[in-house]
Amino acid sequence: MPAPLVSVIMPIRDGERFLQEAIDSVLAQTFADFEIIAIDDGSSDSTPAILAEAARRDPRVTVVRQAPTGLVDALNRGIAATRGPFIARLDADDVSLPARLARQIEAMRSDTSLGLLGSYAEEIDENGRALVIRKPPLSHESLVDALEQGNPFIHSTILVRTDLVRACGGFRAAFAGAEDYDLWLRIAERSRIGNLPETLVRYRVHAQTVTELQKVRMAFSVRIARRAAFERKAGRRDPFEGLAAPPDWRTTAFDSLLGPDARDFRLLEFADRANAANLELATLDPAIFEGLAARLDHGERRLAQRALLHLLQRKHRPSWLSRARLLTLLISLHPARAAKLLAQAAIGE
Repeated sequence: MPAPLVSVIMPIRDGERFLQEAIDSVLAQTFADFEIIAIDDGSSDSTPAILAEAARRDPRVTVVRQAPTGLVDALNRGIAATRGPFIARLDADDVSLPARLARQIEAMRSDTSLGLLGSYAEEIDENGRALVIRKPPLSHESLVDALEQGNPFIHSTILVRTDLVRACGGFRAAFAGAEDYDLWLRIAERSRIGNLPETLVRYRVHAQTVTELQKVRMAFSVRIARRAAFERKAGRRDPFEGLAAPPDWRTTAFDSLLGPDARDFRLLEFADRANAANLELATLDPAIFEGLAARLDHGERRLAQRALLHLLQRKHRPSWLSRARLLTLLISLHPARAAKLLAQAAIGE
């Protein structure tokens, strides 16, 4: 079979509820020169049967199965299996509108300097009801500025040149939880990037359990991705190059690599209520509060306040973790949110 122009990569684990709709949305594209590479990351529901039937019905669907080793592995397996010069992304609970690939290929062909292209997206709920149109920045310059603060791309809208992704080394396990953000940062250093001012994807927002610890992990990956980009921009070696797994902020073995990042996240880890009572206070550095607020972004401050609340609830604390000190910092990070947290926890003066 001749190589297609576009390879649509779709990683899935236990995605039976919305998977058929996602596959059908690609098969219904007005642009037909594509393949779907579905990577089943160890599903235990009816996902394998849905994928097998899709592959039986349409030869453009290829199924790759792996043990449940995670999203980064699944994405990189998809990249390795890609035959087309362009890679499109679609999550198994999202929907591509019919003209999506046609419009993005047209834009990429008309501007060969463009390496990565997204679009607007319509947020929908579990039942497919429209919520809001997400409108990220459009131009290369505005996106590069936005990348310094966070991820301005909606993953399921992405079309990227295959050779560019491979030249960058694909997704990196060291940045689990923000692996896409890390890759977009590296791509932006090599190529122009953009978003189309058109709604080409329906992006599903639905109830899912994300633990505070997972939020901390994602925030940590964003933090170190920014740091890696800063070091590359300064002409220095990427300090996380070659890491096969996320660095562990819990151990001092990475302190020389992570510096204040490790100390900050030893505090933020206390945001997870399930683990906060069992975490060792000895891991906290008394100097951690010095300049803490200046080092935290908005999302990290939210986690920090939850961590400080859980420290207040500990019965036994070292003297340097006094109630007054914890309350002062908790309030200073965001007074209104602190009042709400304290009220909810029935803690007050």
